[in-house]
Amino acid sequence: MSIFLLVHGAWHNGRCWERVVPLLESAGHRVFTPSLTGYGDKAHLLSPEVGLDTHVEDVVRLIHEEDLTEVVLVGHSYAGLVISSVANEVPERIAHLVYLDAMVPEHGETAVDVQPMTQNLIDLAAKSDSAWRVPPLPEMPPPFGLFGVTDPADVAWLRAMVSDQPALCLQQPVRLDNPAVNVIPRTHIHCVGVEPEGITRRPVPAIQPNGSPARVWELPTGHDCMITMPTELSELLLK
Repeated sequence: MSIFLLVHGAWHNGRCWERVVPLLESAGHRVFTPSLTGYGDKAHLLSPEVGLDTHVEDVVRLIHEEDLTEVVLVGHSYAGLVISSVANEVPERIAHLVYLDAMVPEHGETAVDVQPMTQNLIDLAAKSDSAWRVPPLPEMPPPFGLFGVTDPADVAWLRAMVSDQPALCLQQPVRLDNPAVNVIPRTHIHCVGVEPEGITRRPVPAIQPNGSPARVWELPTGHDCMITMPTELSELLLK
């Protein structure tokens, strides 16, 4: 039995994994899909003080409270930053890091460093009445859709789920200064459907920090693959 801890990305909440959870559980594994502070059942806690450090603390607290070990820690999109700092905090409890179409930072980097277009979103929010609230990316015509989701029913479900992101989440730096984190094996899963203009993906180095060859898998779909290709995503995670 493995323990999967699936961390949602910016603007989403833990419900986005609903199609993946039963597939992993039916294979005999435990699955945790927390909503980070400010989202889902924690939406009432949204404030300007919520940042990346808050979300790292959310996940570390869950790991300690549930006494989880040998965790397969999966971070989607923005949560690549979250899982990196979590692994830095509790490397002895993490068996594997999975960067799911995610930001992959170096020590001291912010979301803006990893994905520069993020600054445009922060700047736009700064002109609004609530300068600290960064709204979700807008829905675009197919094939882009809403985070890569184009089926009308799925778009409606996702639209009801997403909410604003505090700017501080995109401005606080990742901590990756614990040498023990480099031992943890990594897998990268890239969604290789169409990508909106301005979104860039860093090349994955051929060698992982632990010295083993890089592992990169691809899914031919949009960004929210847990919604559009849950079966295929689950099959990769089960590897």
